[in-house]
Amino acid sequence: GPAFCKLISIFACFLFAVLKVLFFSLSMIERNVYSYLNSHLSSMANSGSAVDLLGSGLHMWPDFHGNRSPLADSTLKGMVVGLSVSQTIEDLALLYLSTIQALALGTRHILEAMKDAGHDIRTIFLCGGLSKNALFVQIHANATGLPVVLPDQTEAVLIGAAILGACASQDFGSVQEAIEKMAKVGKVVFYNRKYEVFLRLFVHQREYQAIMDQR
Repeated sequence: GPAFCKLISIFACFLFAVLKVLFFSLSMIERNVYSYLNSHLSSMANSGSAVDLLGSGLHMWPDFHGNRSPLADSTLKGMVVGLSVSQTIEDLALLYLSTIQALALGTRHILEAMKDAGHDIRTIFLCGGLSKNALFVQIHANATGLPVVLPDQTEAVLIGAAILGACASQDFGSVQEAIEKMAKVGKVVFYNRKYEVFLRLFVHQREYQAIMDQR
């Protein structure tokens, strides 16, 4: 969430996008900037299924505040490769798309590290505010190659707190039982060259830092 706000707000046309959403959107579905950008990306691609390909020339490493997992390196910084001096609404939409793709590839990076450690991850369960962004969800499914399950409840995080409260009150014998009784599955949503570039961004950043650290 904060990464989206920071990156897209640096564009001069960000204010234009906000004003267009506030005053010119024809439907309530587009009454926020992210929904508007999702719609604009679909228009740019002429097909929702081709939106992913719009990001083929813009690549990002999203760790602007360091990496917690799987690298546990607080010194890492964000990287963007492929920027131009153009400041159109299309450029804003592409930067937004690149951010989503980078976050999804970061999830894939974590999953592959877990797989190397012996874990078998077959499904992704998403909750929280970003799970309400259809493009964010779809790109996670595309980038990881795994089905993504969305909760049936509007506020799944609050349901999680309620589940723990019910367990503390001994209303259920285990957390797993409480999950099965209180939580419900909603919608299930069914990249390799871009992922290779994503991993190389990390390697290159380390190489650049090593050069600068030489004395």
